[in-house]
Amino acid sequence: MGFIADALGRIKPSATIAVTSKARELKAAGRDVIGLGAGEPDFDTPDHIKAAAIKAIERGETKYTAVDGLPELKAAIAAKFSRENGLDYQPNQISVGTGGKQVLYNALMATLNPGDEVLIAAPYWVSYPDMVLLAGGTPKIIETTLEDGFKLRPEALEAAITERSKWLIFNSPSNPCGAAYRHEELKRLTDVLKRHENLWVMSDDIYEHLTYDDFQFVTPAQVEPALYERTLTVNGVSKAYAMTGWRIGYAGGPVELIKAMAKIQSQSTSNPCSISQWAAVEALNGPQDFLPERAQVFKKRRDLVVSMLNAAEGIECATPEGAFYVYPSCQGCIGKTSRGGVKITDDEAFVTALLEEEGVAVVHGAAFGLSPFFRISYATSTEALTEACSRIQRFCANLS
Repeated sequence: MGFIADALGRIKPSATIAVTSKARELKAAGRDVIGLGAGEPDFDTPDHIKAAAIKAIERGETKYTAVDGLPELKAAIAAKFSRENGLDYQPNQISVGTGGKQVLYNALMATLNPGDEVLIAAPYWVSYPDMVLLAGGTPKIIETTLEDGFKLRPEALEAAITERSKWLIFNSPSNPCGAAYRHEELKRLTDVLKRHENLWVMSDDIYEHLTYDDFQFVTPAQVEPALYERTLTVNGVSKAYAMTGWRIGYAGGPVELIKAMAKIQSQSTSNPCSISQWAAVEALNGPQDFLPERAQVFKKRRDLVVSMLNAAEGIECATPEGAFYVYPSCQGCIGKTSRGGVKITDDEAFVTALLEEEGVAVVHGAAFGLSPFFRISYATSTEALTEACSRIQRFCANLS
C-alpha cells in the first residue's frame, strides 16, 4: 500500500507481543494454553506504591508535568543512581519517559544519522534492531554462543567497531537469555570501549534487581568512569517493582543528549502519566525490602525450569544469573517430526508445533537474532511452570 511510510517496511511487529496475543486468542477460544511469552512479573505492584498513586490522585496531581519528568521524580532517580550505582547525575542529566522503551527510542532518534551503526549482541531484546532501523541507523549484530554463556567477548566487540559505529546497546542482565556480566567481565569490554572515542554506550539496566546466587550488579559507567560522558544509563520501575503497566522508564546521561531527548519527547508524547510518576517516586524512595524476597522466588523458579528443561530430550539449557528468562537450545530436536506430523525444521517450527500440540506458548530464538533456541519467561506461578515443562518434556519425547 503506497500510503504507508517506507520506514515501516524495514521493521517487524514485536514477536513477544505476537506470541502473547496468540496465546490469549487460543485461551479465549477455549484452549488450555500456558503462556510463557511475556516478560512481565506475576507479582502485584506493592501496596505502598499503589497508595502513593491514590494519594496523588486525591491531591489533584492530574495536570501536565515537565516534559521529561517531575522534579521530585528526577530527585528520586538521582538518589537511586548515587545509592545503588555510585553514579552522580544532576536533574538536568535525567530523562523520564513512558517506559524504558521510549527512553531508548528517544535516544536513538536524537542521535542517529543514515549510515550510523549500532552494535547489538545477539540474542537481543526484539525491539533493539527495529528501533535502530526506525531511527535511520544500521543495526550491526554480534553473535554470541551458548558455550560463552551468551556473553559478548571483548575481541568480538573490537572486531565489530568501525568509524561508523555510534552506539553499543548493552543489556545486563539480558532479555532474552539472562546473561549477566560480572565486574571483571564488564571491565574487559569497557577497556575496548575506552579506546574508541566515537562509540557511545546505551546501557539497559532494567533487570538490575533480578540477579541470583552471589551475583553483584555493575553498570558500564560505574566500572569505567572514563565512559561517564558517553554513556546513557537506562532503567525503569517495570520489572523490579512489578509496574509494567504504569509505563515509567528513566535514564541518566550527558546534558546535551538529555536535552535532545526531551526535544523529541516534547513533539511526540510530552510528559509521562503524572500519577505513574508519583507512584515511581514512592517506588524509588520507599521500602526496598521486598526486592530480595521476590528475587528469591524467581531464583527457585529458575532452578526448577532449568532442571526440567535439561531433562527434556534434545534440549540444552544454561543457568542464567539474572532476569527471568531462560534461552534453551532445541538443536537436538531439529530434523525430527512431531506427533502431529510437523517437521521440526527450525526453532520457529518447534515453538509453533509446541503451541499447537501441547498448548505451551514460548518465543522462537530467531526473533532474538540467534537460532536454534527459544525463550521462556519464568515470571509466572510455580504450578504453571511445572506443568509447562512437563508438557515440553512430553513434546520432545514424542518427536521421532
